[in-house]
Amino acid sequence: MEILNTRIYGEVTLHDFLFAALVMALSVIFARVLTRSLRRTLSEKIEKDRLEVILKVIYFGIITVAFLSISPLIGINLSGILVAGGILGIIIGFASQSTVSNLISGIFIILEKPIKIGDAIEVEGIRGVVEDVSILSTIMRTFDGLYVRVPNEKIFVSNIINFTAHVARRFEFMIGVSYSSDIKKAIELIRKIGEEHPFVLKNPEPQVFVYEFGDSSVNLNARFWAPSQVWFSVRMELLERIKKEFDENGIEIPFPQRVIWFGDGSQKISESLEEST
Repeated sequence: MEILNTRIYGEVTLHDFLFAALVMALSVIFARVLTRSLRRTLSEKIEKDRLEVILKVIYFGIITVAFLSISPLIGINLSGILVAGGILGIIIGFASQSTVSNLISGIFIILEKPIKIGDAIEVEGIRGVVEDVSILSTIMRTFDGLYVRVPNEKIFVSNIINFTAHVARRFEFMIGVSYSSDIKKAIELIRKIGEEHPFVLKNPEPQVFVYEFGDSSVNLNARFWAPSQVWFSVRMELLERIKKEFDENGIEIPFPQRVIWFGDGSQKISESLEEST
């Protein structure tokens, strides 16, 4: 056993060198086993290129920690390096605070997956379709075709409205019907139009009801459910069909009206005021 106490260089003995080599070898084995296990577990949850980046960070992080732990055994004095590294780290930290925050946020977004490519979302007042989710930022295409790059930190700390996360969504609109029209018939027409549309869901069933008595009309509220991918086109088609059916059945959608009384009420003037478009 005396041979293990043999000095190789400086104060480093053969025992110290062999122990350091064993620690490094075990660290490499542990890092490889861990990254392979994570690759199998996360392969279906994270895209391949992003997963490889995360696994490399974990792998080299383990190796770095192991090397720092055995460096005193092999005669490496880290005090000077640590001081210089600490000062450099503070400088880099201030300079790259936003980048590191975006990086960490990107990892959490990829793991949590609150959004995915193809989702229609609203975040930070921006509405559009997600085209890419990278480590540092998320790329969106707004509904009018603009390219928007949103830092992942903004995505991670903001409220996200995902319009397509669920397979179906509800939409509604208000329809004003004149007081002289047949309200019951109007409700039946709207409900029939919704039930006949192929993309309007039967469950939950369409709802049409009197919402309020307005100044110039009885306001009906119509609520329908449709697949998230086509809800907007369904909404436009229903509005067009409702207007057509109302015209054919003599149901009036009135202009805003105002009734003016003069004196003791013996004379009444009713005037319709068309809103400028």
